[in-house]
Amino acid sequence: MTERTIVRTYSTDFPLDENPVSEDGMWLNGKLDAIDFTDCITSNGLIHGAPSRMNVLEKRSEQGNLGDEDEAPLGDYDDPTAILSGAWGPNQHAWATAHVENPTEEWFQEVQIRLRSTVKPHSITGYEIFFRCLKGELGYAEIVRWNGAVGDWTSLQRHQGPEFGVGHGDVIEASIEGNVITGYINGVEKITVTDDTWTAGAPGVGFNFGVGDTYADHGLSSFRVETYD
Repeated sequence: MTERTIVRTYSTDFPLDENPVSEDGMWLNGKLDAIDFTDCITSNGLIHGAPSRMNVLEKRSEQGNLGDEDEAPLGDYDDPTAILSGAWGPNQHAWATAHVENPTEEWFQEVQIRLRSTVKPHSITGYEIFFRCLKGELGYAEIVRWNGAVGDWTSLQRHQGPEFGVGHGDVIEASIEGNVITGYINGVEKITVTDDTWTAGAPGVGFNFGVGDTYADHGLSSFRVETYD
């Protein structure tokens, strides 16, 4: 095995109550820093999304609430986003513990890990690896590339079924090595894809915008990341 040099690490169990999350300037946020997206909040040892605009609700054919599979997805997609500030190694591996209360089929509650992400006004780029907070046939895992402007994203890989959803206490995990992006639940690989678009950026977390008033019912109780050269 090739020896890797650790560039930077970070670990938190979100001990502060902050809106938006900062942890002494460690985090950049979707609304505060990128303007068009939504911030993340920490409270009671959790990080979760703030309420989004929700002007246009999420509709996607593969999620069963949009008709023909050729129809383009609908929605604001101003996902609550928090990305670590500063420089990080390009190869990244992150872990987070899911907190799930009152899972529902009505809304698409998701817990997300972001990798190689860049936040600036009116733009978030990078990769998002995420899992629905629902067990059973309607669970899913997906890897998405964010291209910049709000709502501008590309789905790279998606799987649906009972093995792809998460519940309370499950550990979600995501890595990017070179151009290979992989997602795990409780240490078991669930989804992987290759993409060459983004070669640098920072890790972070996020949540889906389209969750009604349930944004505080799901979140993350811990986050840890290691990055390498």
